[in-house]
Amino acid sequence: MLITLELTTSKRDELRDITREVASAVNRSGVKEGLAVIYCPHTTAGIAINENADPDVRHDVLMRLNEVYPCEHPKYRHAEGNTASHLKSITAGPSQTIIIHEGRLLLGRWQGIYFCEFDGPRSRQYHVKIYEG
Repeated sequence: MLITLELTTSKRDELRDITREVASAVNRSGVKEGLAVIYCPHTTAGIAINENADPDVRHDVLMRLNEVYPCEHPKYRHAEGNTASHLKSITAGPSQTIIIHEGRLLLGRWQGIYFCEFDGPRSRQYHVKIYEG
């Protein structure tokens, strides 16, 4: 089963918690045992799993990514001016795979799923592919 979800981001760099939306998709699928693959089809965004209890973690992650990949650099050549967004997307990666057990995502106590926007604000899509078995 493939479910396509949409969201609108509001900042250039944003880690949007999508855990509830993905869990809802798994619940609607009726799959009790299997895998969920969350995939981002954009070159300046990604999917990550990390702590969702303390919002300061999101702040700190984005702060460090901006330090490592500044928006402007004298040697960037990409004409669109979003080289840093591409580098951040490569770092985050385009997808995550999560085990479904007893009809629920098998995430750790403090883990959440994030849509990582690095070139917003934009309207975006991501896909949840659910495999039974």
